[in-house]
Amino acid sequence: MLTPPAQPYTVDSLYYTVAPGPWGLMGLAASNKGLIHIQSVISSEKAYVNFLKRSFVNAPEKNPKRLKPATDQLRLYLKGKLRNFDVPIDFFTGTTFQKQVWKKLSSIPYGETRSYAWLARSVKRPKAHRAVGNANGKNPLSILLPCHRVIQTNGDLGGYSGGLHIKRYLLELEKTGRASL
Repeated sequence: MLTPPAQPYTVDSLYYTVAPGPWGLMGLAASNKGLIHIQSVISSEKAYVNFLKRSFVNAPEKNPKRLKPATDQLRLYLKGKLRNFDVPIDFFTGTTFQKQVWKKLSSIPYGETRSYAWLARSVKRPKAHRAVGNANGKNPLSILLPCHRVIQTNGDLGGYSGGLHIKRYLLELEKTGRASL
């Protein structure tokens, strides 16, 4: 279930689309500045629109054309044919620490993993493993900002807000170029 923030956000404009994904429907939202949200699994378009209405002051406008570059890149990535995304991102929310963590995620190379401890050290908060994990869980652009590449130091997967089955899928996809459910 999608959880909206305590207070709705305001962005310049709010556009969304829904696209098929390997686990069902995915929801994508953008402002005029760039992509602001990806939900890897949604129950329906109506549920995603309701989430957006509760999360933003702005009324969501369906606009698949505006989100086509992001949707196309996600499709290619999920087919094992794209390693790096180059769509604009709008980091309009999050604490300074969360934004540091989210930006650092994009430095983890395709097909590789890093530990929560590594991520904490790389944002200069070496003892903040748990805080890094919490920031990962609040990543508004999962897949694009690859929080799935962060695992526990002992090799266990740790958590994933979309579900561990999706994290396993994404890691297997990056390891082999294909994955199965």
